[in-house]
Amino acid sequence: MHDAPEGATVIVQRLQLGTGFLASEHDWVSGHLASLGSRLRSFRADQVDLEVSVKDRQGVEQRVTLECWINRSPRLHLVATSSKRDLPAALSEVRDELIRQVDEAKTRTEPRNNRALRSVPALPEHE
Repeated sequence: MHDAPEGATVIVQRLQLGTGFLASEHDWVSGHLASLGSRLRSFRADQVDLEVSVKDRQGVEQRVTLECWINRSPRLHLVATSSKRDLPAALSEVRDELIRQVDEAKTRTEPRNNRALRSVPALPEHE
């Protein structure tokens, strides 16, 4: 993937294909998940592990799962699932959900880096 957008490299390097995917589909799946890479750029590539799997592929109960482990303190384990029957649509749904979860996780830790947000005003005392 020499034309990969910036940040997509972490997806190509760290994505493992689980149950239901063939090794030959790695580039295709990585391409669908590429926009997730821009959200993961703030972490070192060796801190991120991704795995995507599909159960009952092309079946009535198809379920796509995308898991992300981010090795930092505390270690994060994020999971997104989709039961859409169209595989590209399901991959897009889990990608978007994981983007949301990564953004939320980053927001939760931001106040530690911002003195104004860390300062909590004292509550008035009741008599």
